[in-house]
Amino acid sequence: MFKHIKEDIAIVFDRDPAARTRWEILTTYPGVHAILMHRVNHWLWKIGLNWFARFGSHFGRWFTGIEIHPGATIGHRVFIDHGMGVVIGETAVVGDDCTLYHGVTLGGTSWNKGKRHPTLEEGVVIGAGAKVLGPIIIGKNAKIGSNAVVVKDVPEDATAVGIPARLLEEEKATDKTKFSAYAVGDDENDPINKALQPLLKQLSKQNAEMQTLKEQLNSLTDVQSDTKLADAFGSNKPKRAPRKKTAK
Repeated sequence: MFKHIKEDIAIVFDRDPAARTRWEILTTYPGVHAILMHRVNHWLWKIGLNWFARFGSHFGRWFTGIEIHPGATIGHRVFIDHGMGVVIGETAVVGDDCTLYHGVTLGGTSWNKGKRHPTLEEGVVIGAGAKVLGPIIIGKNAKIGSNAVVVKDVPEDATAVGIPARLLEEEKATDKTKFSAYAVGDDENDPINKALQPLLKQLSKQNAEMQTLKEQLNSLTDVQSDTKLADAFGSNKPKRAPRKKTAK
């Protein structure tokens, strides 16, 4: 237990540049308070003291603004930054070294008992306001963009964004383990963005051609314009066959 507490405090220095001292973290970080209270509530839940565990969870929600069901499994070095509005359901599993920002929901999509909440593997980062719903698996070191709604599995090292969430193409970063605050990464590999780029280039090319034609037309004098138009229509005018003379 005390080892977990030391890890929960120490990891804040790695993921929040605003952190200055352990005392400050222990006394002013609601995410740390929520995790510490959950560890006690989860222990009560496992030994069968369900009401006390739920009451402790309820108190933690009132005190921190973070609601973690005592049945949820929280790994080592998990950091909830800011935290207000975070909801973690009963059967959710949060692996080691995960980071959740404010407004994140790890919720269920079914009223049936059993596994109905997400599983986050190691190193997952979930941006502010994201909703991860159902008994799905978010792979190791995956990132969920802010305000995304995820209802399908996300593979390892992938990034999911949007509503409903779609996967970005694999990032070319050499350091896959580098922490990304708020799950922000390079969005130039968005497949929709890449599909639009050729269309935008074609539109730009057509606009340039239209501008060139406009300039050429404006450079012509009225006489030149009339002559060129007459020549154009005259050259395309079909030739008539000569009339045959009729005898009187």
